[in-house]
Amino acid sequence: MSQQRMQGQPMIVLGEDSQRMKDEDAQGHNIEAARAVAESVRTTLGPKGMDKMLVSSMGDVTITNDGVTILQEMDIDNPTASMIVEVAETQEDEAGDGTTTAVAVAGELLKNAEDLLEQDIHPTAIIRGFHLASEEARAQVDEVATEVDADDTELLTKLAETSMTGKGAEQHKSLLAQLIVDAVGAVTVEAEDGSHVVDLEFVKIETQTGRSVSDSELLHGAAIDKDPAHPDMPGEVEDADVLLVNEPIEVEEAEADAQINLDSPDQLQEFLDKEEERLQEKVQQIADAGADVVFCQKGIDDLAQHYLAKEGILAARRVKKSDLQFLKEVTSANIVSDLDDFSGADLGHADVTRDDEDDMFLVEGGDDAYGVTVVIRGSTDHVVDETERGMGDALDVVANTVADGRVLAGGGAAEVEVARRLRDFADSVEGREQMAVEAFADSLELVPRVLAENAGLDSIDTLVDLRAAHADGDAHAGLNVFSGDVVDTFDAGVVEPAHAKEQALSSATEAATLVLKIDDIIAAGDLSTEGEEEEGGPGGGGMGGMGGMGGGMGGMM
Repeated sequence: MSQQRMQGQPMIVLGEDSQRMKDEDAQGHNIEAARAVAESVRTTLGPKGMDKMLVSSMGDVTITNDGVTILQEMDIDNPTASMIVEVAETQEDEAGDGTTTAVAVAGELLKNAEDLLEQDIHPTAIIRGFHLASEEARAQVDEVATEVDADDTELLTKLAETSMTGKGAEQHKSLLAQLIVDAVGAVTVEAEDGSHVVDLEFVKIETQTGRSVSDSELLHGAAIDKDPAHPDMPGEVEDADVLLVNEPIEVEEAEADAQINLDSPDQLQEFLDKEEERLQEKVQQIADAGADVVFCQKGIDDLAQHYLAKEGILAARRVKKSDLQFLKEVTSANIVSDLDDFSGADLGHADVTRDDEDDMFLVEGGDDAYGVTVVIRGSTDHVVDETERGMGDALDVVANTVADGRVLAGGGAAEVEVARRLRDFADSVEGREQMAVEAFADSLELVPRVLAENAGLDSIDTLVDLRAAHADGDAHAGLNVFSGDVVDTFDAGVVEPAHAKEQALSSATEAATLVLKIDDIIAAGDLSTEGEEEEGGPGGGGMGGMGGMGGGMGGMM
């Protein structure tokens, strides 16, 4: 009898505070959370995209429309939403740009998948269809892409300008794009197989406030944000022999605790004289080697500063390790670790000048120097930060394109053309996966729709016009958001990197399929948020509502 009663009782295997969400509820919850993230960055897409003001818990303010920056700064604690943030981070790491596109497409894929789920199409069929569509879409991107030569500076400049359009750097994009193309060209080497390798680690970015963005410049060398160690040192040295040292120019301290017993003031004076003599010897060694300029990673004793100034040697102390490594490439010098064992052969050569307005040294190497510095200037910290973000993305875009060698027409042209080809491909796909392929094609057309919406245009009319143009064979037909017309965006100079587009499609697909594959959520705590409980429904707490759809769930029975 007792056995029968036990069989009729539900088995509780989770803790009292745990919650579980299954099947349609779990899928709906995850899709809503992912779409909430995508919606948060959609309005930033394109030249007419808006900015977001992000205020941290410490009160720090960031104003940007850079997708990955927005998502990283947002206080997101929903696990599904965090997976979508990872899409943006992966896109940023792999391609440098296209983060907003990747996240927005992932959100649209899930939206369309939800419609398919409501038609009783199994998630596995949708996932298979999405993977088929993703592979075909990336193949078609390669088909519609145009090859670009690493020496085609005109096209690369247009590429950089397109990347910066709509961002804080847009007003001066012509100047900044030229700086970026020149910087990438300076650190590009051709491999034996004819491909190009771009060493972006040898492109440094320095920022300065108080001047206009138009005063930004490219320095074929390094900018070291340091002051001379002593006021009597020279301000600049042409054709200087440069010493890079990573040990302190000071008297060595005892390795262990030590005591010195002195019996008289004379002994103290003798001890001090010995220290002074040792410092003098170190400086003399530097002078005898022929060094005109010294960059030291560690400290320089006050007395050593005095002796260096007397010798007419310019010195800077506490130089960052990364700057010292960069100076090694610029000056062709060796980094000295022991001042008792170095020679003139370890010295490098450069012109060292002092920029008093920006309080930094400008170190320009010779013809064989390798390494450039982009000095970004702006009136305020906010302007400089947003300009730096825009230029950083454009730098990655140009570098990846030089290495990859392919570009696409922008303004939604690539997405509409690939979507058109995907619909033709869907006819050859059997089963319910065909509907998923068509849903994937519809998701791609989100990009021109959002571009139109953000420009205040009618998205439906725009999409109809674009589809008609592509049906007539114009593969480069895209939206001019300033005039509202459908134009050949490639000829108009609106170009995008093919590598970034392929990566965005791959990242968005993987994120969407990862979310769709989940049919059960088991949480140790409450899945709902405070905001939802107060408002009585999902999403009531604004972005806090990303915890969504926790209402009505009890402990697992």
